[in-house]
Order: sequence, then structure tokens, then C-alpha cells
Amino acid sequence: MKRLLGILAALALLAAGAAGAETAEENAESVVGGVVFHDGWDTQDNNLVFYEIFVGSFSDSDGDGTGDLRGIIRRMDYLNDGDPASGKSLGVEGIWLTPVFFSPSYHKYDVTDFYTIDPAFGTEEDLRELISLCHSRGVKIILDLPLNHTGREHPWYQRFLKAHREGRTADRYYDWYVWLPAGSPLPASGWYMDEGDGLLVEANFSDNMPELNFDNLLVRRAVLAVGLHWLEMGVDGFRFDAAKYIYLGDHDRNAAFWNWYIGELKKVKPDVYTVAEVWDSEEVTSRYAGSVDCFRFSASGAEGLIASTARGGNVNRFTEDTERYLGVIGAVRPDARNVFFIANHDMDRAAGFLTLASGRMAVAASLYLLAPGSPFIYYGEEIGLRGSRGAAPTDANRRLKMPWGDGDTVRDPEGSDYAAQTDADVTGMLRDPGSLLNHYKKLLMIRKANPEIARGTYRALSFPDSKAGGFLSTWRGNTVAVIHNTGKRKVTLDVAGAAGMPFSRVEAAAGAGGAVLENGVLTLDAQTSAVLR
Repeated sequence: MKRLLGILAALALLAAGAAGAETAEENAESVVGGVVFHDGWDTQDNNLVFYEIFVGSFSDSDGDGTGDLRGIIRRMDYLNDGDPASGKSLGVEGIWLTPVFFSPSYHKYDVTDFYTIDPAFGTEEDLRELISLCHSRGVKIILDLPLNHTGREHPWYQRFLKAHREGRTADRYYDWYVWLPAGSPLPASGWYMDEGDGLLVEANFSDNMPELNFDNLLVRRAVLAVGLHWLEMGVDGFRFDAAKYIYLGDHDRNAAFWNWYIGELKKVKPDVYTVAEVWDSEEVTSRYAGSVDCFRFSASGAEGLIASTARGGNVNRFTEDTERYLGVIGAVRPDARNVFFIANHDMDRAAGFLTLASGRMAVAASLYLLAPGSPFIYYGEEIGLRGSRGAAPTDANRRLKMPWGDGDTVRDPEGSDYAAQTDADVTGMLRDPGSLLNHYKKLLMIRKANPEIARGTYRALSFPDSKAGGFLSTWRGNTVAVIHNTGKRKVTLDVAGAAGMPFSRVEAAAGAGGAVLENGVLTLDAQTSAVLR
């Protein structure tokens, strides 16, 4: 209860965002700003809000311009300060670090050594300290594992080339990567000829990233040892990069591989958190659902489900599609999670296609953070950081420095040329009660105070005469209704009638206006969301 009351104190420092919200019944535990926290509901599992950090662009601790692990340690009070009464913390429950392993590139997806922290980012002791700090504050930490390929400079690849150069077919590294003999017809794409050796080597992303051969049991054992090593170090799980490229084009074999790999990890850590990048249609990702949770790419990006709804689209379609999707993955694996996000390090940033001034960034945040499963925030999204690839031959423009506004020396990554990345910084937004950043804070508090949203049984509500809509979620015998108005006009909805059950109060509201509930009928302001009990 002390922790919950601390969160209530923090809410008092945020913009209420719920003008007109009804007072909770007298038997409620506590009420601040329209949000009610009930004793015993502060439960954590893997339905957590994660925050993706592109490490080199986040925060620089030593003045060399490159973000590093100690920079993240320094910013933990911003992410989750362990003191809910401070009013300063974003309140994320998990952190995803893009690759931190030794590598010659700025992005580190071309790994040279899976067991060594890149010196640009710090040391193994720095990571241990970050893990310990996260765990002391109830935050999980996952590492990005690009297991399907390595960098050209990895010792495995150099030994592979040497074995072929010397004709040693019995060498353990001879079949470590996917290759074709010299003189073979060059496939259309995804292959390159290694200079000097004539080998054709599969490389689906770059000539600097050759693909491992997962038909080789030694390779499988080697990549499993990598995962087990970092679990032993204390990390809570992994984001698997390019998960459909283990066997390119063979989704069933890919799913079987991840089922094996994650199964082995669970023998060591039963609650290991895993999520996979399978950038494809839901028809494809559903084939992986029995093995691993997948990011929901169909809902992300400029034309995805979240953005199109945030532009004033029909919320009923959004909730109906979410219910359908939960049914699809749940039929494959009962504990499969919905993993919403708007954008990530490989995509144009959301503030470029939704914008702050229109209010659509805030609406999009409400839609996907007040939803079931485990949503991911891309660093800087919460302050409207912009960045798009444009005509640049690199994704660096999508991975620009975090603008702290307090003298942080972190610089934009090499190859970036995107100038107008944001109109604000963290320091300024923290001072503005109506900022997007404070909206994100409030959403995360509402989500934590109402765990039914993330964990419950989902049922879409139907409002045929309105674009506003919502859903019911029931968990441990308690039901909440989450209602969104993405339009620019106030709406009135008979929530009790649509739900077939009574609702007595507005538990919380967030957005541009407020909410009032009378006799089961909700009046909801424009671009506003409400939670009812």
C-alpha cells in the first residue's frame, strides 16, 4: 500500500486530464486525478510496458558523443526512479537494449563477439550494474540478439573462410555459414561472392552480415550458449532480430527453431521474456505464435491500425480487430501476448506522420498503451522526437540523439542528416503539465492501477452509430471498460447498454478533455480516453 500511495502522490503532480470525472465510491482505496488504486492489484508479470533504447543515441556519460550503458544508468530516474512519489519517472516496466556486443558499426547488428560489450558502450560491469539497478526498481531488461547472422569480422566467419581456403572439409567451421561452391549461379538476391575465395555466401541484409547455417548442430549449440550466458549474467530475456531469417522463406522450420531455442532458455529461466521481429503479415506471424510472441507490425507505421485510428478513424474497427487477433494467437498458444508499438529503430518516427500539434500522437499513445499485452515505446516517442530515412542510404535518421535539454553530450549517429528532429526536449516537457511526456506518464499509471487492461479477457464493445468505441476486460473477477474518442467532437455513449452490465464511475481519464458518467451513459470529450468501473 505504501508503494501504491506513492504512485497516487505522483499523479497529483501530473495534469489531471480528467476534468469532470466522477468521484469514486466511498469504499475505493484512494483517488487522485480521477485514477483509483486498489490494494492487491499491483501485480507484475510479462504483460509489461517496455522502452526500446538505441544505446548509442540515448545518453552519453563520458563526453565522447556516443550513448553508453552508464548514460542509461544515469537516466534510470527518468525511466523508473523507484520512487513513485517523486513525480519524475516515466514508469516503464521493461527496457530493451539494441545490440551492445562488440561490433565495427554504430548500430552493432554485425556482431564480432557475442560475449563482449562493445567498448564504445562500456564494460560488462556497467551492464551488471544496470541490471542490478533495473531489478531493484522492478524493471526487466532484455537484450537484442541478432542470431541469424554475424559480422564478417567474427572469428567464426574468419575460421569458416580459412577452412574453405585450405580445403579442410572436416573442419568444424567448414559448414558454419550458408554457402554455395565457387562458380555456382548467383541467386537473385541475399547472396554475395566473398572476395578472394569465390564462395557464394548467404547475406540477406548486407555483405557484412553472413547468415549462419542452422542445420549445423554445432551452430545451434553455439548460439544457445550465447543466450544462456546472458541469462546467467542476469538479463530477463531477449528481443530476437530478423527471426524469420533462420531459414529464409521456411516459416515452419523457423518456428520450430524458436520453439527449441526458447524451450532451452526456459529450462534455465521459466519466466524468460522473449519477443521476435517477424516483419510480415499476420498470416505469417501467426505461424510463429506457438513458439514466440511477435511484434504486431500490421498495427504499426504510418498506415497501421494504431495510426489510422488515431487520425479519427473508427475505434470499433480497432477493438474488433484486436479481439480477432487475440483470438488467433490465443488459439495457437493460450498465453500468447499482443505486442503493440507505433514505430521502432527501423521505421520512420511516429511524430512525423501523426504530429504533436494535431493531438494525434497523444491519441495513438492512449490506444496502444491502454490495451492488452506488452506494448513497446521507442525512445523519444514520448516527447515527439521526429526522424525519417528519406533518401538517405542509412537508417541513422531514424535513430537520432535523445534531446535531453540539460547538456547531455550525446550526438546523432554517423550518416544522419535530418535536422529538425523535435521542437522540444525532455527538460522542457517535464515542466509542462500538458505535455505529451506527462500524458505518457499518466497512461502508464492508469494502466498499472487497472491491471485488467493488460491481463484480462478482452471483449470489444459495439457502438454502431459512433466512431468512438472501446472494450471490456475482465481479470480476477473484476471488469473495466476502456473507451476512446479519437474524434474532434464530444460524444455520448450508452456504455452500460453496449456492455450489458452497469458501470458506476469514471476510474480515470486521459487526453485533451474529461469524462462524465451518468446512469451508464458516458459523455467523453474529443481526443480523450476513459476507464470505467
